[in-house]
Amino acid sequence: MPRPMHGPTSTQPALDAAIRHRRDIDGLRALAILPVLLFHAHVPGFSGGYVGVDIFFVISGYLITGIIAREVDEGRFSLARFYERRFRRILPALTLMMLAVLGAAAWLYLPGDLEGVPKSALAATAFASNLWFFADTGYFAGGADTKPLLHTWSLAVEEQFYIGFPILLMLLAHLAPHRRTALVATIAAGSLALCIAMQRDATGFAFYLPPTRAWELLAGAMLALGTVAEARARWLREAISWTGVTAIAIAVATYDRGTLFPGMAALLPVAGTAALLHGAPGTSVGRLLALPPLVGIGLLSYSLYLWHWPLIVFTEYATDLPLAGWTRVAVVAAAFLAAFLSWRFVERPFRDPRRVSARAIFTLTAAATVLLCALSLALIAAGPWPSRFAPAVLAQIAGRQDISPARERCHDNFVRGAAPCILGADAPPDALLWGDSHGVELAYALAERARREGRSLIQRTASSCPPVLDHEATDARCAAANRAAFAAIRADPRIRRVYLAAFWGNGDFDNPAFVARLDRTIAALRAEGRDVTIIGPVPPQPFDVPRRLAHLARTGATQGATGVARATVEAHTRRLRTLFAAWQARGVAYIDPIAALCSPSRCTIERDRRPLYFDTHHLSVAGARLVIRARP
Repeated sequence: MPRPMHGPTSTQPALDAAIRHRRDIDGLRALAILPVLLFHAHVPGFSGGYVGVDIFFVISGYLITGIIAREVDEGRFSLARFYERRFRRILPALTLMMLAVLGAAAWLYLPGDLEGVPKSALAATAFASNLWFFADTGYFAGGADTKPLLHTWSLAVEEQFYIGFPILLMLLAHLAPHRRTALVATIAAGSLALCIAMQRDATGFAFYLPPTRAWELLAGAMLALGTVAEARARWLREAISWTGVTAIAIAVATYDRGTLFPGMAALLPVAGTAALLHGAPGTSVGRLLALPPLVGIGLLSYSLYLWHWPLIVFTEYATDLPLAGWTRVAVVAAAFLAAFLSWRFVERPFRDPRRVSARAIFTLTAAATVLLCALSLALIAAGPWPSRFAPAVLAQIAGRQDISPARERCHDNFVRGAAPCILGADAPPDALLWGDSHGVELAYALAERARREGRSLIQRTASSCPPVLDHEATDARCAAANRAAFAAIRADPRIRRVYLAAFWGNGDFDNPAFVARLDRTIAALRAEGRDVTIIGPVPPQPFDVPRRLAHLARTGATQGATGVARATVEAHTRRLRTLFAAWQARGVAYIDPIAALCSPSRCTIERDRRPLYFDTHHLSVAGARLVIRARP
């Protein structure tokens, strides 16, 4: 057992404050969970609500460190008792939610969507779901909306942190008791430096993994250890507290999915939370946070965090629409109801050692782990489980596989260091398609025509990289890929025609700066003596098209199914289409997917009972063939 460190010290008041129950911290939990909930529910004004997770990290570091350090200093810390408390706090409600998610997914999810759920459940059971989602998807990436356990990544980060941190504090008690605060601060500084250094990393490392998240928990830990001197003057505590509220509010209201996060941007909510933990007691802010409605929400915050995301994901999956209107109200209300029931009948009983002994907690933890692993492995073995659905439903969901046979081999070749593909006939290429991922199926459809004509073309496509010189992409590899594509065109006199294809319809590209760069790119290609064909905007749909058609197939209503309004697509691409029309008047060829896919009112999503998209905005091979056949 560790010896007492050094009795009452300058850190003692901070430790006492950290372990004393504070109603304002319950209210602060409400300030963490409400932005997360409203962000996920697409409520306007909460575009940065995801920073609520960072608020939770700081609170956790503050409270847990206060308990650990106090017990270590008094020579009574026990790892077994620590993990008993963690199991009581985390596992019962988490187990119930995961069982419900596995059952709902097995009933609702189509083949292609179901398979990932039990795998993520297995990872979540081992508190490794952050590693799974790091390898599988980004938090803001497409497909995240079908992952009902995505939110468990933050629980995994915390538990991984608390595997090593208590041991570190125990070691410091023996080896360097007077350097504890300095060493913790050094580790925090290193974690923050790594987080900032990797803020532009596109892999998700900085978002999902403990090395770049630990500083947020350690920010709370340093407060608990007394790193910051107590603010005694009332006016100073008021100023600190209101500054903290303002910092959090700015992050919640102004950050969005495009914000580089975490990194420098995470400093604002983390510092704001630290300011409230440090300065709120005895202030007007502290009294506001201690109001019963906020305290009540704070008490429900863990269960509300667990239940809100699966309810949103399953509702949006079943309706093929983002939450809005009364549906949003109903789902938010259901989340609060589920949270209350979970808190009242699961959290509270299991956290009471008089009702559930330590031995029972460890036994139930083992049983829950075995049960979740067994169910997850059974569903993994079942695979897509197609027998749950009628053949008509399966035929529609199979549209997700209607992709270019050359997609895996020929897309992102520059990034992978591979030579670009030549598609079509066994003949020297006389054309090149330059584009992002939207160009892949279009290149295949063009190559089919070229093959019939005894010709071939080169495919140069890079994900999220429109064919625009000097495009300011988040990923620096995009600019390099575009420079290489233009250099290849310039160096190869056989290439007489260049096709340009991209996700023009996403709405982000219809701005003067981007349009000007695209204009210069087309001019540069023409100056090299190349014929240019622009493949215009593909109408993006507000839902996954094969999934939508599969849902409609349950009622036999797929024929003539439509998606986005034509006017919406045209409004989001007005500047681009004006540029394309100007170049068309100067001899540039133009293939118009809007004309091929849309009536005067709405855009179609199927033809002859086949999906024209394989997701929300990428054309399937069937869709690409339809667009290419319709060219003038």
